[in-house]
Amino acid sequence: MDKQHIKKLAGDPNFIPGIYNYCDRWCERCPFTSRCMNFALSEEHFSDPQTRDLNNKAFWEKLSEIFRLTAEMVEETAREQGIDLDSMDLQATQDERESIENAAEDHECCRAAKSYSEWVKDWFDSAESLFEQKTDELSLQARLELPESDPAGQASGIKDAVDIIRWYQHFIYVKLARALQGKLDDVAGDSDGSAKVALIAIARSIAAWGQMCEHFPQRQDDVLDILVHLEQLRKKAQTTFPNAMAFIRPGLD
Repeated sequence: MDKQHIKKLAGDPNFIPGIYNYCDRWCERCPFTSRCMNFALSEEHFSDPQTRDLNNKAFWEKLSEIFRLTAEMVEETAREQGIDLDSMDLQATQDERESIENAAEDHECCRAAKSYSEWVKDWFDSAESLFEQKTDELSLQARLELPESDPAGQASGIKDAVDIIRWYQHFIYVKLARALQGKLDDVAGDSDGSAKVALIAIARSIAAWGQMCEHFPQRQDDVLDILVHLEQLRKKAQTTFPNAMAFIRPGLD
């Protein structure tokens, strides 16, 4: 990989500029991977299983190469724009960044999102036997071939709901933190775009928990508590970012 190759990809009209800035990083379910430069780079440079393994030397060598090229491109762009990177007060910049990050993490939206991620972990930890029982129940239905029963469909529905909940479990917090940092740093577009992705993730999580409530009525009270928490988080996020849902994400909206 070299800088010229990256620049060539960036200029490819087939790719939608910036589409990867406001997506949910769930490439397996994205219909726009063929138009995403980040996906193309990932597939090109991390296609080897060894380069996807965090414990493998090849992964870190490939990542180091990407960081080196990125740093070179940043320095090149700075020179073109007449910016002297050496003259910048990096300590002051770092202190300001840390202050913004701390303020974002302490915001009620981030605190609620972090609580949600911990709640999800606790719920699934406590529901292990519940899933075992459901597996046995669906297996019995399949063997008996009971009329009007659809064990395969139920199993698929449960898996899909679990996949959605788990995918967005920590994602919501990360995106809300980014949105709040953008808001505090007066980067309106980035702030609203990140907030919109978080709100979409919350809505999908609410729908998935609704499915879990149907599949596991014995845990209905627990699930309803989680749904109430998510709905309160959704309203707080909408109040904090009133223009988020009007933000147009490149290629996605």
